[in-house]
Amino acid sequence: MITTKQRAFLRGLGNALEPVMQIGKEGLSENSFEAINGLLEARELIKIRVLKNCEKTAKEILHEICDKLSAEPVQAIGGIIILYKKSSKKDFKHIELI
Repeated sequence: MITTKQRAFLRGLGNALEPVMQIGKEGLSENSFEAINGLLEARELIKIRVLKNCEKTAKEILHEICDKLSAEPVQAIGGIIILYKKSSKKDFKHIELI
């Protein structure tokens, strides 16, 4: 669980990111979860765009991903989601949370 101060720090880092994935009308599948998990392992902090033709809202998608992958929700505004999950890699430069 991250604190509000850490979440604010991650939000600041996440604003500079470009979306690395899009979720459309088909929503989330097992392949989507595997891809998101792989991206979180490689980057720790990712931004995802939820398209307007998706049946679920960005907040619903955010909570579904966080529940399934044990990730931390950072932000969901409009159609943009920012997620954080500490990488399990040893030789990786991790994001230093304050």
